[in-house]
Amino acid sequence: MQKEQREVWMRGALPNIPPLLQPVAHALLQVAEDIALLLEEVDETKLWERPNQVASPAFHIQHIGGVIDRMFTYARQEALSEAQFAYLQQEGKYAAEITKASLLRDVQAQIRRAVDELSSVREETLTEKRYLGRQQLPTTLIGLLFHAAEHSQRHVGQLLVTIRCL
Repeated sequence: MQKEQREVWMRGALPNIPPLLQPVAHALLQVAEDIALLLEEVDETKLWERPNQVASPAFHIQHIGGVIDRMFTYARQEALSEAQFAYLQQEGKYAAEITKASLLRDVQAQIRRAVDELSSVREETLTEKRYLGRQQLPTTLIGLLFHAAEHSQRHVGQLLVTIRCL
């Protein structure tokens, strides 16, 4: 995959995404592009390696998809499903069937779903109360959506460093 010359946010507004959510969509799409490029540098046999006991490349990619899924679930004011809890428990655990291709496919699909969902969010609802997790920590709709993007970007940075250490 060849790297686009400009970052996603520098390419202009995305169609059908409310203006106040453009940064969230741009950040998520940048995550998808960055992961694809970073995975090109990783040997398939090193996906689960943990240099200096940091999280593996596979964990970071799984976690990004999981965080996006969970934050968007809370944004819709839904509780996590049993499948989501099971996924959370498996993040970072070695599984022979998980490959670079499957990790990339899954995280990019999750990002596409999230960006599609952003198109249906009405800006006037962004400051509405939402609750996070079992403890029902108070937040807002925009807080959850922003966190999905911000947390994903943070793990891309960690993924980059982990890959360099490998």
